[in-house]
Amino acid sequence: MATHARRRILLTGATGNWGRATLRALAAHDTVDVVAFAQRTATDRRVLREFRDMANLRVAWGDLTSYDDVRRAIADVDCVLPVGAVVSPLADAHPALAWRVNVGSMRTIVRAVRATDPRIEVIGVGSVAETGDRPEPHHWGRVGDPVRVSRFDEYGQTKVVAERLLVESGLPRWAWLRQTGILHPGVLRVRDPITTHVPLGGVVEWVSDEDSARLLAAIAQGPPDALWHGIYNVGGGPGWRLTNWQFLVAVAAALGARDVRDTVEAALGRAVAAAPPLVRAAGLAPPYLLKNVVHRRVAAQPRGTLHALRRRDDERVAAFFGSRARWRGIGDWDTFTPPEPSRTPVLLDHGYDETKPPARWDDADYTQAATFRGGQRLGPAARRGDLGTPLLWRCAFGHLFRASPRLVLVGGHWCPRCVRDPAGYARQAERNPFLAQLQ
Repeated sequence: MATHARRRILLTGATGNWGRATLRALAAHDTVDVVAFAQRTATDRRVLREFRDMANLRVAWGDLTSYDDVRRAIADVDCVLPVGAVVSPLADAHPALAWRVNVGSMRTIVRAVRATDPRIEVIGVGSVAETGDRPEPHHWGRVGDPVRVSRFDEYGQTKVVAERLLVESGLPRWAWLRQTGILHPGVLRVRDPITTHVPLGGVVEWVSDEDSARLLAAIAQGPPDALWHGIYNVGGGPGWRLTNWQFLVAVAAALGARDVRDTVEAALGRAVAAAPPLVRAAGLAPPYLLKNVVHRRVAAQPRGTLHALRRRDDERVAAFFGSRARWRGIGDWDTFTPPEPSRTPVLLDHGYDETKPPARWDDADYTQAATFRGGQRLGPAARRGDLGTPLLWRCAFGHLFRASPRLVLVGGHWCPRCVRDPAGYARQAERNPFLAQLQ
C-alpha cells in the first residue's frame, strides 16, 4: 500500500450526485489527495469544471470495467471509494449495462488491487435494495436479514453479486456500505416510471447527499481498524425515517416552505431549488392537473404501473400490487387513511445465537443457520472462528454453493441461484423458515 504524508484516495463515480458531493467535502481536507475516476465524455468534463480549482484533485480518465485503466488509477493510492455505478432508474431501463458496470467494475477493482497491493483499502458501495421491499411489521431492517431483492430490480441484483465478490475477495482491508436512498438536488428531476413503484405505506430511511459525502470523507482520512470486514446499512437516522406518504407530504411542504430546517426538509429545499419550473409550480397546481397531466403520463410509460395494468402484464401487476384483485380493492381518497407503521422495532430471527462472539463460531452454529434456511452445511469441519474461508452449503432445492460464514451469517446471503428468482420467493419460503418471516 502506498505510504504518503497525505492519504491518497481513488473516487469512482466522481461526476455523479454522490460523487460531486464527496468531492466538495474532500476539498476541505488538506490531508487527503483525491484521484477522481471519470470517463472522457462531454458530460463528465463539464461536471468536473466545478472542481478545476481544487488543489488536492487530479483526474484519471478511463472505463471502470477496463482492467488497464483501473490498474493505472490505483497505482499509488491508499484507498478506493468505488461510488461509480449504474443506478435506478437507468439500471431498470438498461439492465445489461447495469450488470456490466456494477458487477464488472467490482471484479476489476478486486483484481487490480490484488495485483498492485492487496493492502489497498476498498470501501464497496451496495444498496438497501439488496434486502428488497419490507412491508409492516418487518420494515425494521438490519444487516443479516435475508438478501431478497424486489421483483424486477436488476440494480439490487447486481449489488448482491458485487457484495459477494468483495466479501469473498480475501483482501485484508474492505468494508461494504449498503446505501439507502439519497436526497440530492436533482431528485425532483426524475420523471421515470420508477416513481410509481412505491406504495404509500412503504418505509424508507433516507439520507442527504451531504451526509453521505461526510461519511466517505471521514473514511478517506483513515478509518478505524474496526471498520474492516464489516457490512453496514447507511441511513440518515430517526429523523429521516419516512413512509412514502410522509415523503410526499414533505415534498409539498418543501415546495411552499420559507424557512426549512437542516433535516429532510432542508435537503428537499435544495432539491426544489434545482427542480424544473413545472415541479416548482406543482404546489399551485390543482390536484386533478397533477394526477392527469403529470403522474398519469409517467405511470402509463413502459415499466409504469398503469402500463402494466393496461397491457395485462400479470407478472408486473403482481410485483406492484400483489394481484389485479388487490389493485381493485385499493379504493380512493375517500377511504384513504395515512399509514402509521409502528416505531417499535420488530427484528427478524437470523437463525443462530447472535449473542455468541463470532470468534467462537463453529460447525454447530453453521449447521443451525443452514437448517433455519432449509438447507445443509456440507464438507469437512470448519475452523473455529474462521469467518472468511468459503464453506460448502446446499439449499432446500438441492443447489450446491460455496460461501463464507461471514457472507451467510453476517451478510444474510444464501443460495445465489435462488436469490436470482424473486418470482419464486414465496415457493422458496415454504422450505426456508429464514425467508418465510417476510411472507
